[in-house]
Formats: sequence, structure tokens, C-alpha cells
Amino acid sequence: LGNEMVRGNIYMYRVSKVLNNNGVIAIEMEENQEYVLLGKGIGFGKKVSQRFEAPSDCTRYSLKNDTERGSAASLVKSVDPVFLEIANEVLKEAEHTFGNIDKRILFPLADHISFAVARMKNGEQISNPLTGDIRALFYKEFQVASVLKKILSDRMQIEIGDDEIGYVALHVHSAIEDEKVSVAMQMARTVRECVSIIEAETGKKIDVMTLDYNRLMNHVKYMAARLLRGEELKVNINDYIEIKFPKAFAIATTVCDHLGENIGVQPGEREIGYLAMHIERVYNSGENN
Repeated sequence: LGNEMVRGNIYMYRVSKVLNNNGVIAIEMEENQEYVLLGKGIGFGKKVSQRFEAPSDCTRYSLKNDTERGSAASLVKSVDPVFLEIANEVLKEAEHTFGNIDKRILFPLADHISFAVARMKNGEQISNPLTGDIRALFYKEFQVASVLKKILSDRMQIEIGDDEIGYVALHVHSAIEDEKVSVAMQMARTVRECVSIIEAETGKKIDVMTLDYNRLMNHVKYMAARLLRGEELKVNINDYIEIKFPKAFAIATTVCDHLGENIGVQPGEREIGYLAMHIERVYNSGENN
């Protein structure tokens, strides 16, 4: 039996369920673990209990993991297989851009795309107030998620908007950072709230397309990430910044207090000076425009 299960580097599988012509659920016979296998024609003509060698160009996803939307084994039963294929195409683009990714995201991503398509077919358009922030914070992830526009247009003649793409980008981010989608959303929301405080205090609307905005958002993002990891900055520039840029320093103090309330970890005092530098850049860009 051992020789039947693995031949060189080729794994042997037994079909549990045929999803469609391009997907099957199958048991890898050496590990006795169940996987979804996706690839062109992999399900064509297959029968339950049939043994087969997996093609080298197919993609496999384990069914033993849990996700934010439930277990993979449960999700695969409730999602139309076409959305597994579509999610797989998005993740292939993510792999091309980022290298190794967490493939467990396939099932919640397919589930999300399925619901999004159902909404669009019903004429329901969701609003995502954080789309601009997500695009700035997770730029490459947003670019990867944007391949969904062509996929859905070609396969289903459905036009998906940027607000939906923003949510898909959070799933892509989850796949590359091993971070829950809800955490990425909270990060985007927190950064938006912090930027809104700065806009209110300065009386200046920050253009989301400017380099200053991108720097500011990324600084707040990494500051929040440092807090969650328990990391501290090593250099203290507060004395210099507070004297040189007192208004920016005061705003940075307010933002840090708000950030601490939002994520439950208060930023160290050293964070204030560095944030104030970015806020001062916003002032200077405003004066120069």
C-alpha cells in the first residue's frame, strides 16, 4: 500500500466528493488528511473512492483548519465551488506578488466573494468608508484584490466596485500577515480615526493621494503594530520636538491617547515625538500648497 500512496514526489489521493470539473475533495492517502484540490479538469470524470495522482499544477487546501467564518470543512459544503475557483485565482495572484501566503484564507475569502456577488445580483451596493484608507495602508494587497474585477467580469459579467475590493484586500492581507481580517479592519479604522483627529486639529483635509498622507498613515499603522507586539522605540526625541513643533506635539499627544484607548495599550512617550514629526510634515505641505 505504501508504494501506492506515494510515488516519488507524486501524492496519491482518493476522491471523497467531486465539486465540479475543476475541483474535488480528496483524501491524501499517506497522511489520511482531507484536502480540496483545484486545477483545470481535475474533477472531470472522477468518481467517489477513485484513486488518482494529483497533477503538478493543481493547488491543494487543507480542510482541517478553522477560520474566522467557521471550519474549512463546513464552509466548503456551503460555498458554490465556482467561488473556490475564483478565490484560488486571487490567492495565486497574491502568491505571485508576496511569495508564501497562508492558504487557509481560501475558504473565508470564497465565502465573502459569494456573498458579495449575491448582494450585487440583488442590486445591493455596500458602502465602505475605509476604502481609501485600506488602499493606502495595504496598497499591494489592494492591487492583488483588484484582479477580482476582471475575473468576475469575464466569468459572471458582474462589475465589482472598489468598496468591495477593499474588503477583499483585507482578506489578502490576512493571508500574508497571518492576521485576522477583523484585526486588519480595526487597524484601518483606528488609523482613519487618528487621521481624522489630526484633520480636525489642523483644520486641513489631508489628501489621501499625497506622500505625506501615506507616510502618516503608515507611521500610525506601524506604531499600533509595535504596541500590540510590546515593542518600544529606543530613541527619545520628545524634548527637541516639543520645543521645535509645540502644536504638532500637542496633537500627537491627543492621537496617542486615542490610539491607546482603541487598542487597549497605551503608547510609550517616545512615540509622541516621532508622530509629531509626521504631523508637522502635514502642516508644511499645507503651507506650501
